[in-house]
Amino acid sequence: MGKRMPVIDVQNVKGKQISQVELADDVFSVPIKPSVLHEVVTMQLANRRAGTAAVKHRSDIKGSRRKLYRQKGTGRARRGDIKSPLLRGGGVVFGPDGRNYKYQVPKKVKKLALKMALSSKLNGNELVVLDRFELEEIKTKEFVGVLNNLNLDSALIVTDEKNENLELSSRNVRDIKVLRSEGLNVYDILKYRTLVLLEPAVKNIEGRLQA
Repeated sequence: MGKRMPVIDVQNVKGKQISQVELADDVFSVPIKPSVLHEVVTMQLANRRAGTAAVKHRSDIKGSRRKLYRQKGTGRARRGDIKSPLLRGGGVVFGPDGRNYKYQVPKKVKKLALKMALSSKLNGNELVVLDRFELEEIKTKEFVGVLNNLNLDSALIVTDEKNENLELSSRNVRDIKVLRSEGLNVYDILKYRTLVLLEPAVKNIEGRLQA
């Protein structure tokens, strides 16, 4: 017999179960390795960092390298070209060099970490699947009402397509983030207590991670 696929309840915005959906076991039932999750989250946070300050050294200044006047007999400083640190607009001698903190991990590692993060939410009963989540207008009060129906206080809500009313209604709500399925990432999954997936987004995620 083959491995049984995990099944999860599908709820509506009132918090009532209306059906069930099967989840791909090679996406939502992957053995979890904290070291892999740590590696990908560290990369994401490093890539968000701004670089350090940098100055222009003599070699970075645009200009001629011709010596402006002779070495002796002028009474002026013994400097050379227009890039000299002694001149206004010249290069800096001992200033800092900029540092870029960005780096990448292999695509296979990113994909594996994403599967592990999804599996951890399913294992911890922190995964909720909704049939749909639509608001007729941009209204934070209505959005919060749905969150109360589902008992959500910290959640990442993943949609299958652009939903402007939902995205704008959630902007002022603390510890809530609305994200499209193509932007799903390990850091956001682990940051929020509950992962809320719209039913069409489940198929999008499975198709992306099984490819």
